[in-house]
Amino acid sequence: QVQLVESGGGLVQAGGSLRLSCVASVSIFDHNPMGWYRQAPGKQRELVAIMGPDITNFEDSVKGRFTISRDNAENTVYLQMNSLKPEDTAVYYCYLRYWGDDYWGQGTQVTVSS
Repeated sequence: QVQLVESGGGLVQAGGSLRLSCVASVSIFDHNPMGWYRQAPGKQRELVAIMGPDITNFEDSVKGRFTISRDNAENTVYLQMNSLKPEDTAVYYCYLRYWGDDYWGQGTQVTVSS
């Protein structure tokens, strides 16, 4: 069974930084898309950043502020979030596509105060 465990969320002031981590319970490879989504109260879940085969995508509002990286040897994906804004406040979910199925973590809360 595939499990994703996130960590690194918390409360930070605007302009601050946080680093999210997500560890998968299975071995991951470059061909496995892996990344982060977020869901703010009253809004739909949206893509934040994802790394897949030969491609890395970011949501427009986080470009230049967030970076995504992965360590396949550690089955881990990271999201470095800099210059955080109050509108980045949301629950952040780790995502993995593995053998054709989509998997999600339980989510980690990120709150940015103004």
